[in-house]
Amino acid sequence: MSSADTRAESWNELTDLLFAGSWRERMGRFRSTCAFRGVPDAAHDLRTTLTRLGARAGDLEGHILRNFRKYAQAQVPFGHPGGPTDSLWNWLAIAQHHGLPTRLLDWTYSPFVALHFATEGVEWSERDAAVWVVDYGRTNAFLPAPLQRVLNDEGAHVFTAEMLGRAAPTLGEFDALADEQFVVFFEPPSLDDRIVNQFALFSLLSDPRVGLEQWLAAHPEVWRRIVIPASLRWEVRDKLDQANITERVLYPGLDGLCRWLARYYTPRG
Repeated sequence: MSSADTRAESWNELTDLLFAGSWRERMGRFRSTCAFRGVPDAAHDLRTTLTRLGARAGDLEGHILRNFRKYAQAQVPFGHPGGPTDSLWNWLAIAQHHGLPTRLLDWTYSPFVALHFATEGVEWSERDAAVWVVDYGRTNAFLPAPLQRVLNDEGAHVFTAEMLGRAAPTLGEFDALADEQFVVFFEPPSLDDRIVNQFALFSLLSDPRVGLEQWLAAHPEVWRRIVIPASLRWEVRDKLDQANITERVLYPGLDGLCRWLARYYTPRG
């Protein structure tokens, strides 16, 4: 465990840790500015699917995305009345959503959805799981001025694709906004029920070759990690099921239903 890790020894301690720091005195409400990402093995890092392609990831990014846009034209809702705009950022979001290697990383606003992804796989039941917690209210302090202006104009903490497009229409322009690396969090368009039900958002680094973990290591004040011991996993899983945080909800349709039933009726041990 690193110095940023806290090990939860009970369900009550776990929920306290997940919601820690969410009270806003000025508002008199619990309103967290944190993004959550659950991983089934605490040893898993935060490399993106693009960086996992190897040292040439930065060179490959443009080719991958260009060909995705070329071949996916007939199957995306961009340009339809009431649908998302035909922007790079919307294309990047839908590509990530469907499994294309990108520099994006999946997060959620919901700590319980993150817990689901940390405990969904029964094959990991003997391993400690973890939930990464990043405070995007703090990461925004490291944004270049053009991006900070967009957030301030909107009174927002997180970007949409349209907001990113105002500051940088292309990935090249986005990367060139600052000499130092920075990270933004942005919400994908609500393309389907899966995105909506998972309360999804993405992280985006200004260097396609770098994993988010490297950036976080240089900014320890913006993140923490909660470790879920293997001995606690089954209790967490059972309580999430009772709270209806399941594959049936998070993957709407027959695929999600079958995933839920297959896991739910898998005997312990």
